[in-house]
Amino acid sequence: MKTTIPTVPTPDDAAVWYEGRLYLADQRILPERTEFIAYDVAADVADAIRAMVVRGAPAIGVAAAYGVVLAGRSAYAAAAEGWKAAIESDLERLAASRPTAVNLFWAIRRMRSLIDTLDASDPTDRLLQEALAIHDEDRAANRRLGDLGAELIVGPTNVITHCNAGAAATGGYGTALGVVRSAYAAGKIRRVYADETRPWMQGSRLTAWELMHDGIPVTLQADGAAASLMATGGVGWVIVGSDRIAANGDVANKIGTYGLAVMAKYHGIKFMVAAPTSTIDMEIASGAEIPIEERDPEELLSCGGRRLAPAGCDARNPVFDVTPAALVDAIVTERGVVLNPTTEKMRALMV
Repeated sequence: MKTTIPTVPTPDDAAVWYEGRLYLADQRILPERTEFIAYDVAADVADAIRAMVVRGAPAIGVAAAYGVVLAGRSAYAAAAEGWKAAIESDLERLAASRPTAVNLFWAIRRMRSLIDTLDASDPTDRLLQEALAIHDEDRAANRRLGDLGAELIVGPTNVITHCNAGAAATGGYGTALGVVRSAYAAGKIRRVYADETRPWMQGSRLTAWELMHDGIPVTLQADGAAASLMATGGVGWVIVGSDRIAANGDVANKIGTYGLAVMAKYHGIKFMVAAPTSTIDMEIASGAEIPIEERDPEELLSCGGRRLAPAGCDARNPVFDVTPAALVDAIVTERGVVLNPTTEKMRALMV
């Protein structure tokens, strides 16, 4: 159900818990208009994640945590003392909503750990406390990693970012854009060049909107324009987020990130990945093990509901690619910074 809630729409309002319901800002229609969709059952939250109502790895994790709250409430209403068995189908549906962003599975595991400690009474309040904590902790982590990332930047300089790793993609403030916000406040960034990021155009619709909202100078560019910009000089860093980081420091992020990292290396430009530690998956050795989501080819064949490609044209639509750790100069997290990441350095961070 589309509705409004008593809050001023800002990029920080990706997910809001209000009077017993979860509200998600429909990111498919931003910034043209702001509409919140209200959710009362976990299955609908899973569908919202799959349909890109909410996107961005940390924000998906936050939404999933709130989805577990709804699942627990429904399970208790349906099965009373048997709620732990009744909740399983909803937990599985949430986990199946998208395959790449590890924050989804991290949040569900954390909520499961809490479930294991609860008795047979109504779990709703306790689950909500945990979901709110996950949300608050992500926002705090973003601010911390934003400041740590800003310390690496020698400015003033220009930076490039790809996709949207801002407040709309997280619990608030942002990962890559958290670094940008902190660095701009410190006088280290002159201008942000935002890749448009086809086919969902998150850079055009969300990154540009967030930066303009904060008064940070931003110039939009086609994804293919980054190399020519790098060649002109004046770009000090490429700063991106991540949906999953492997134990060796390989990074899965929005499709096109890998190519951007290759171009940055060629031009002698530093490459930074900003992400909370909930995005790091120490259970997989390298990026080769990260499942890469492929979405409907129609997303690429059409734009704004209008068919662009000729009838019968094939298309591949991978949502993410993997950037090898050798191309990454810094992984910035709330726990600290890993320069030139290796498995040993990642293990030391996660101890």
